[in-house]
Amino acid sequence: MDYLIDQLKNKARFIRPDEGEHLAFGNSSVRLKLTSQDTNDQLGIYQIKLEAGAVGAQLHYHRFMDEVFIVNQGIVSIQTGEQFSQALPGTIVYIPRFTPHAFRNNHDEEAIITLIFTPAEQREGFFRGLHQILNTEPIDSEAFLRLYNKYDSFPVEVEENEPRRL
Repeated sequence: MDYLIDQLKNKARFIRPDEGEHLAFGNSSVRLKLTSQDTNDQLGIYQIKLEAGAVGAQLHYHRFMDEVFIVNQGIVSIQTGEQFSQALPGTIVYIPRFTPHAFRNNHDEEAIITLIFTPAEQREGFFRGLHQILNTEPIDSEAFLRLYNKYDSFPVEVEENEPRRL
């Protein structure tokens, strides 16, 4: 091996709109586009569809991940700290670790957002667990909180972070 010459390889991936593991929660869903396994845990990219009126997440923060929201369709209500904003299509919101945030679709039409986590911290495990918990009756609040904490999500107010169907 020549340590002075780069070894080039084409490892590019194209993920088409309907590709990626699809997890449904009622009329809302998550599509896992790029996972920790795909990127050596460097980042995770997930497409979220929120039906009208759906809560994406109550106020919480991450200790080890930064999060980016990209609004593709609809209007997403995003809380960062004490500030509430309406994110229109094309809006990008960067949320560094330790920043309290929440999001929901308060409007009459479906919203589609892309979430990017860096590092990924196995975030797809959170979405798979969420799929399991939200599709079980009754919803197990203790399991929901354990899932939250396992995947680097910490509620600002535990009482306000009761699980709700997306």
